[in-house]
Amino acid sequence: MADHVSRERPTLAEQAEARTTAPAAIGEATRGHEHHDHSGDGHDHDDGHDHDHPFEWQEAIRIGIVALAAALVWFRLWEPFAAVSVIGVVGLAVGGWPIVKEAFENVFQRRMTMELSMTIAIVAAAAIGEFFTALVITLFVLVAEVLEGMTVGRGRRAIRDLLEFLPREVSVRRTGAIRTVSADELSIGEVILVAPGGRIPVDGAVMSGHSFVDESRITGESMPSEKVAGAPVFAGSINQSGALEVRAERIGRDTSYGKIIEAVERAERSRAPVQRLADRMAGYLVYFALGSAVFTYLITRNMTSTISVIIVAGACGIAAGTPLAILGGIGRAARLGAIIKGGVHLETLGKVDTVVLDKTGTLTFGRPEVQTIVPTTGSSLEAVLDAAAAAELRSEHPLGKAIVAHAKSLGRPIAEPEHFVYTPGRGILATVGGATVLVGNLLWMAEKKVAVPGSLNAGVEAGSEVFVARDGMLLGAVAVADTVRPEAKRAIEDLKALKIRTILLTGDARPVAQAVGARLGIAEIEAGLLPEDKLDRIESLVRQKRTVAMVGDGVNDAPALAEASVGIAMGSGTDVAQESADVVLLGNDLVRLVETLKLARRTRGIIWQNFAGTITVDLAGIILASVGLLNPLLAAFIHVVSELAFILNSARLLPQGASPEATRAGEAHPSASFVPQSMAAE
Repeated sequence: MADHVSRERPTLAEQAEARTTAPAAIGEATRGHEHHDHSGDGHDHDDGHDHDHPFEWQEAIRIGIVALAAALVWFRLWEPFAAVSVIGVVGLAVGGWPIVKEAFENVFQRRMTMELSMTIAIVAAAAIGEFFTALVITLFVLVAEVLEGMTVGRGRRAIRDLLEFLPREVSVRRTGAIRTVSADELSIGEVILVAPGGRIPVDGAVMSGHSFVDESRITGESMPSEKVAGAPVFAGSINQSGALEVRAERIGRDTSYGKIIEAVERAERSRAPVQRLADRMAGYLVYFALGSAVFTYLITRNMTSTISVIIVAGACGIAAGTPLAILGGIGRAARLGAIIKGGVHLETLGKVDTVVLDKTGTLTFGRPEVQTIVPTTGSSLEAVLDAAAAAELRSEHPLGKAIVAHAKSLGRPIAEPEHFVYTPGRGILATVGGATVLVGNLLWMAEKKVAVPGSLNAGVEAGSEVFVARDGMLLGAVAVADTVRPEAKRAIEDLKALKIRTILLTGDARPVAQAVGARLGIAEIEAGLLPEDKLDRIESLVRQKRTVAMVGDGVNDAPALAEASVGIAMGSGTDVAQESADVVLLGNDLVRLVETLKLARRTRGIIWQNFAGTITVDLAGIILASVGLLNPLLAAFIHVVSELAFILNSARLLPQGASPEATRAGEAHPSASFVPQSMAAE
């Protein structure tokens, strides 16, 4: 019977902006319990208390008084008046006041809520002398609200946990000395020292040091990631072993952790279509219950049956459980490494039947690498690689950089070229150790009169062949190609298992696209597309009533990402792509995409389970009550139990909170789990 929605307080994004705020201040800013409303426009009645803890003393006293009053009325220990129970009146006044107060507030605001129907039922029961029944109904409602508040409060505590996790103070290297400064004083470009067991406060790159870092909060990867100089790190990660110096590249809301906070904030404050439907249904069921009660009384003239009809019906479970499920779903998705920018996108993900994939940077890493080296007869792998790397040493061409990087990775010495000339679209002519070295395509070899046997084939369909010659003699060929992500094939197989149609759209050449598609098992392939062509294809699929998820990483994907039912950007992609997308995959792992789709379907399924269960319970209860098979006590019990069942069903998406002891153990041992309650796996 409560929907806990924030209002009139700083947003999480504002609190996380460009700094880490003090947890104590955040705790104060987010205090307050917004309470009881099932209207269509929002549920934000603040009664001044917070269910982030099991009981407040006022609630405990109120429940105790009502329970005592019910016992005294049942045993008729003091009844000075025959018509009216004094103890019953006092108990109802104390216990029913919050319910009646809110009912009248909602009436004045022209909102139909379940508190109104409960108030009518309690007053009606008391009016016919059923004070024990009225007290028990009141007791059920009060206990249910406490239990509900405890459940919903888990989500609210988890939000504060997000903010409280990052350090308030950081060690920074300034003017040659190590200084401890407030996190809100950090600037981009500064070098931050992170001690073993410390929490990394920024997104950046390791300047020096060697360690293993727990990135499970950000990427969902359970195994620690090894970090050396040049390696990227994320805010919210745990430095486990060695000390690191990190250069800050993104701070505050711009970090990966800040974006997770923003995603959870949107889930807390926005309303998905299914949530608005739940709110409307709650109001409709109140009208239906009151109408059924009037009809029952006109037919039976039985006040007891009439009261039972009013009591048994309710949609509190879906009104409070739906936003709880959405919040839990988005929190779990963030734990998997997928930032969903609002409940509406989570709902859409649950309906996706078509996934459109870009190739470069999405299915592949987006960087060329040496695949194979094929020497000619009389030559060697080393001779081919050494000559090619020396000629390409000063080249800015991506293929040349890939060859040089490969040689360095093998520890090969690379000679400095004495002379270097690059011909666009052809290749390189260089002088290395007095010899003339040619590196380029087949056309370049033909122009320089270098014979290339037809049998020479580097064996790469989805890449480029670079031929290498020295002093007019062919040494061999180097195959360079973009590397397919190792998890891509499994992801495509999993999408097919979900009966999701997969399509590859790329601006690359058709042979390359077909080779990648064949390797991954993608049948539908369109190649050679410009950004506007990709947009046209997405628009066509949407017009066919397909629910389309577009996955991309580059600027050229941004229009298609924005047009799709839900746009999904790779975390390594451009800022434009990430801003255009509705979902960002922080870990660049396509398997996480599949897991997020499954989670979205599960979330949607839980919400619709609550819808179906609520309607079934209400209809069955109203019928049984109207024919006299349900007394008010049993009706109240069914109402409360069903409501809590639906809320707990939604709460399955929330984490199991760690004990304070476990938390302290984690602080003492950096290798322990540091996953916050909102992000922890079930």
